[in-house]
Amino acid sequence: MRLALGYGLALNELIWWVFRYSQEGLRFPVNLPLQLCDLTVWITVLACLRLAPLAVEFAYFAGTGGALFSVITPDLWTPWPSYPAIYFFVAHGGILIASVVLVFGGIARLRPGAPWRAFGILVAYAAAIGTFNAVFGSNYVYLCRKPVNPSLLDLMGPWPVYLVTAGAVCLGLFWLLWLPVRPRQVE
Repeated sequence: MRLALGYGLALNELIWWVFRYSQEGLRFPVNLPLQLCDLTVWITVLACLRLAPLAVEFAYFAGTGGALFSVITPDLWTPWPSYPAIYFFVAHGGILIASVVLVFGGIARLRPGAPWRAFGILVAYAAAIGTFNAVFGSNYVYLCRKPVNPSLLDLMGPWPVYLVTAGAVCLGLFWLLWLPVRPRQVE
């Protein structure tokens, strides 16, 4: 199951980027695979194929949290049922399913401190992408402005307040996701 999910996510992602670049061409710096879900899908593929503990942790926390909010408030480029819209839900739904299967299916266990490690990776990625955005004028991970379509970020204040609020909400969500899967102390 984990291998099918991993290879399926990878194939879906590769087909998407071939399609996207064949339609749009490569337009540096605006259409690179640098969104958080682009990273998360490849980390989830790694988690499925290799069961690398850090990859599983990031896929579970960032993947489950991020993909869930993306599915609830999608930022679609084209209307449903176009291929880009279908891809969006397959990719984000695949991240969710793979993460849940790995962790709740008992295939991979999370280690103590997992939420902190996943959050640290997320903050480091945001810092790197923020630097890229500053240098090239892009808006990956919505660090410079909110999505055009309504999203949960609209409830978190103006820029840059929503970045801090989103970080706090993210950390809170990571801890909520941790509660049902944290290692238990045997007494």
